[in-house]
Amino acid sequence: MTSSVTRTEAGPDPMAGDMIGSGVEGGVGDQVRGWWQRVRGGDMGALPAIGGLVVLTVLFAILSPYFLTERNFANLLNQAAPLVMLGMALVFVLLLGEIDLSAGVTGGVAMAVFVVLAVTFHVPWPLALLVGFGVGFATGALIGFFVARVGIPSFVVTLGLFLGYQGLALLIIGDGGLYRVQVPELVALQNGNLPVWGGWVMLAVILAVSAATSFWDRVRRTQAGVANRPISLVWIKLGVIAVIGGAFVYMLNQNRGGALHAVEGVPMIVPVVLVILWIGTFVLDRTKFGRYIYATGGNAEAARRSGVKVRWVKWWAFVICSVLAVVSALFSVARVGTVDATVGRDIVLSGVAAAVVGGVSLFGGRGRLMHAAIGALVIAVITNGLGLLNLPAGINLLVTGGVLILAATVDALSRLRSGGGRM
Repeated sequence: MTSSVTRTEAGPDPMAGDMIGSGVEGGVGDQVRGWWQRVRGGDMGALPAIGGLVVLTVLFAILSPYFLTERNFANLLNQAAPLVMLGMALVFVLLLGEIDLSAGVTGGVAMAVFVVLAVTFHVPWPLALLVGFGVGFATGALIGFFVARVGIPSFVVTLGLFLGYQGLALLIIGDGGLYRVQVPELVALQNGNLPVWGGWVMLAVILAVSAATSFWDRVRRTQAGVANRPISLVWIKLGVIAVIGGAFVYMLNQNRGGALHAVEGVPMIVPVVLVILWIGTFVLDRTKFGRYIYATGGNAEAARRSGVKVRWVKWWAFVICSVLAVVSALFSVARVGTVDATVGRDIVLSGVAAAVVGGVSLFGGRGRLMHAAIGALVIAVITNGLGLLNLPAGINLLVTGGVLILAATVDALSRLRSGGGRM
């Protein structure tokens, strides 16, 4: 005698809902065919962004002899770090179908509080920085309260904070004020490099963590009685990481300084971003909270009927977004070494663009942190490449805007192809 259990589509599966799988397990050929069917059905993920990144890299490499140099490559990674972090921060709210227009200025106010406490009031910098992160936490909690509890649209709440926090930053810093960041440990985030051997150690750790995570997933799926992907895919993934990662580390380990002062090694910001990316991906892919975010973004009412505390999920998503926005602002001020009242004003829309260009859906329920990181790299490549060609800043804005419209169009069309309705 057999029995069937009816589950709500967006609800979490109590047995294997947190198991990572393609949905079409089997041999390598089955995996490829399943992936192609998903692409044809509209679920392209980061594929358009990866294609755009390759095309842009080839184009700028042809147009500028400096684009693929070791110095420019390291500069590109440092330049992209704040945008990568902000894009990843916004993923948590975009997956819910919400938006946070205040993320950039939230980081700016947090950095203003930090630098004034450290410089003017001589508060030890770790404590001052902790207070700055507290500002981010409190802001996210405030947004989450108004959105999840009061029911005000996130666009309205965060737009109000976007305007208000610019005034708050002016009050804290002072009109025309400028503070230097006099903390070597923070400045080194964007201006320091790992030793040559440190890059290879970083790559070895990435391979070890990736292998451990993959085999842990396989053990969990076996224990739950769920089909596994072929083991050959794990080795292929590790091989790709080793080859691509090895090429990057080798390139960054080359001397990009002068004859008198050698500058070599992987920029220190790279492992910091990778650690945060891994933690965030782990939370979204392998925890109940991550499953609840996707379920809420896919169908909030179905998730609520399945027992998900939708209000708390939204509240915590905005908190995480605001805290990571402070990290993004920290990267920005560490790069320039100063804090003024304009920190974070212009980056938030680029952060949304990075997530959307990378394949995160504006309609909620679809996207990953890696997608936002890839989208941020696309925008950083555009900015960097056009700068090397000495083109006007207006061209940069036009190209970036066009890429965003194209990405949003692809998102809307792919959603229709996959069965979603028009908004």
